[in-house]
Amino acid sequence: MADDASIFLGASRKPDDSYQHAEQLLLKYGNRHGLVTGATGTGKTVSLQIMAEGFSDAGVPVFCADVKGDLSGIAMKGTAQDFLLKRAAEVKLEPYEFEDFPVIFWDLFGEQGHPIRATVSEMGPLLLSRLMNLTEAQEGVMNIAFRIADEEGLLLLDMKDLQALLANIAERAAEIAARYGNVTKQSVGAIQRSLLILEQQGGAHFFGEPALRIMDLMRTSRDGRGAINVLAADRLMASPRLYATFLLWLMSELFEQLPEVGDPDKPRLVFFFDEAHLLFDDAPRALVDRVEQVVRLIRSKGVGVYFVTQSPLDVPEKVLAQLGNRVQHALRAYTPREQKAVKTAAETFRPNPDFDCARTITQLGTGEALVSTLEEKGIPSMVQRTLMRPPFSRIGPITAEERRKIILESPVAGQYDQPIDRESAFELLQKKAAETQAPAGEQAGGSGWTLPDFGGGKSGGGRAPRPSNRQSVTEAAVKSVVRSVGSSLGRAIVRGILGSFSKGR
Repeated sequence: MADDASIFLGASRKPDDSYQHAEQLLLKYGNRHGLVTGATGTGKTVSLQIMAEGFSDAGVPVFCADVKGDLSGIAMKGTAQDFLLKRAAEVKLEPYEFEDFPVIFWDLFGEQGHPIRATVSEMGPLLLSRLMNLTEAQEGVMNIAFRIADEEGLLLLDMKDLQALLANIAERAAEIAARYGNVTKQSVGAIQRSLLILEQQGGAHFFGEPALRIMDLMRTSRDGRGAINVLAADRLMASPRLYATFLLWLMSELFEQLPEVGDPDKPRLVFFFDEAHLLFDDAPRALVDRVEQVVRLIRSKGVGVYFVTQSPLDVPEKVLAQLGNRVQHALRAYTPREQKAVKTAAETFRPNPDFDCARTITQLGTGEALVSTLEEKGIPSMVQRTLMRPPFSRIGPITAEERRKIILESPVAGQYDQPIDRESAFELLQKKAAETQAPAGEQAGGSGWTLPDFGGGKSGGGRAPRPSNRQSVTEAAVKSVVRSVGSSLGRAIVRGILGSFSKGR
C-alpha cells in the first residue's frame, strides 16, 4: 500500500492470477515524467484520474486537460458501486473511502471554467507561427514584426494589436526592407488571413489580459492537498492546433518562471498532456527538438510531464526516452502500424520472465495495464501486469450546476473573468495615424488557499510577477508610458523558452 513517499497505482498480477504486490509511483521520481498509453476505452482516463488523485493527496498541484468532459468528476465524491468495491477488494485497497478533490476549472472560452489568457507578446513569434501554420517567409515577417514592436514600444497584448502592427508594417515595407530585409504585402496579407482563421477558431478568447499567473496553477488547499487544475477541452479539441500550442506555451512558461530545485522529495507541479499526438503532428523538426529540450530540462524545475495518448508511436523517440514512469493499457494489433506500436511498447519495458510482454499488451482487460515506474536510484522496475485501483472520486462528468458552484467558490473567482483592454499597439498606432508628424515620445497614453513559496516573500515566488498579470488599470497606464519610451534592450525581453533556447544547451 502507498505511504507518504509514494502513490498507490494498483496490484500486480502473479502467475496464479492473484493480485498481491502493490505497484507504486515514488514521489521523488514523479518529476522524471511519464507516459500513459492505450486504445480507446481501455482505461487511460481513469488511470490519469487516480494518478492526479495521488499527487493531490501528496500536496502536489496538477494540471490536466478534460478532453471528453468525464474527468470533471474528480471534483466530487465517488459513490459505492459493486464493480468499484470488487476492484478495491481485489487490489487490497483498505480502507476504500470516497472523497472529492480541490479542483479549479479553466476554459480558454470562459464557458466551463475561468478564462485563460496570454498576451501575444508572451506567446512569441515562434509559437504563433506554428499556431497559424506559416511558411518560412511568413515566419520571417512575424519575427520582424515582433522586433519592430520591441524597438518602438508597442505592446502586443491581443489580436487587434498584432493586426494593427502588421498593417503598419505593410505601409512601411520599403523603409523596413532597408533594415531587416524584404517584407512583401503578400506575406503580410497571408498572415492577416491566418489571423482571421485563428480568431474564428477561438484565438480571440485566448489572447489578451488579465494574463494567467502561473502561480495560480500551483495552489494548495487548507488541508494541504494540491489543486487539480482541469482545463475544459471538449470544445477546444475542434481547434487541435490551438490546443497543442497552448499547452506547449504553458510548459515553456513553467520552465521560464520556476526556479531550479534539482530533485525534490516530490514534484512542485505535475502536467498531464492528453491527446499528446496533437503536439507532434506535422510539427517541424526544429519545434520537436525544442519540445525535447523543454521536457529534458524542466525536470530540474520540479515539474513532471506525463503524456497521455493512444500509441507510444505518437511520441518522438527523443521525447519517449525521457519518460521514466509508464502505464501501458491494451493495444490492438490489427494493422501493420498497430503491430509496430505493440512491439515498440513491449521493447521499452524492462522484461519480466513471467510473461510475454508483447502478447500480454493485446490481452489486457479494461482497467488493466502494464506498469513500470522508477525504483530507488532511478532504475526502471520490472514491468508488471497490474490491475489499476479504483478512484476515490466520481467516475464520469459532473452536472452543470455542480460545475457552476465550484467555479463560484474557486480561489481565483473574479480574477480572470473580466477582460482588460489597456492602451497597447492598436491604440498607439491609431494615434500615430491621426497625429502626423507627432514626436515619437508623445504617442503613449497617460478563500483559504495558499500560493507556493519558493523563497522571497509571501507572494509565492522569488521571481517578481509580470506587470501584465497583477497590476491595476492605473498602474498599467503608467507602465505603458515607461515601456513605450524604454530602451530597445529593455524591451527585448525573452518571451518564452521555446523562442529563446540557444542551440545546443
